[in-house]
Amino acid sequence: MNEIVGEKIKNLRKSKNLSQEEVAEYIHVSQSTYARMESGASNSWAGYILPLCDLFGIQPEELLKADHIVINNNNTSCQYSGGYVINQLSDKLMEQYEKRLLEKDNLIAYLQKEIQQLKTENRGQ
Repeated sequence: MNEIVGEKIKNLRKSKNLSQEEVAEYIHVSQSTYARMESGASNSWAGYILPLCDLFGIQPEELLKADHIVINNNNTSCQYSGGYVINQLSDKLMEQYEKRLLEKDNLIAYLQKEIQQLKTENRGQ
């Protein structure tokens, strides 16, 4: 899974004519950390799925969709690369996704409170 996603983000980065440094800066990681994501040596991409998708202008499902099916006859399991591989997502990915959603919701609530406070202050002037 890491290799599939790593290859996709590498291809997306190149299609946007971005350097590893530029993508790393956008998602607030070091270039070496981002390089490990691209090479498939790390699953830390899971924690950055939303900003990566935002940068590349795609939906998370597109990043997780693979291009072919690999069947291992020596094992009873199959790896689906041609369909959605959501069932193969790690628990960490789901936790990170939920954490990002909660952070987003908290930020929205905070900003709405700030807007209301500013409106109240402006009415008093």
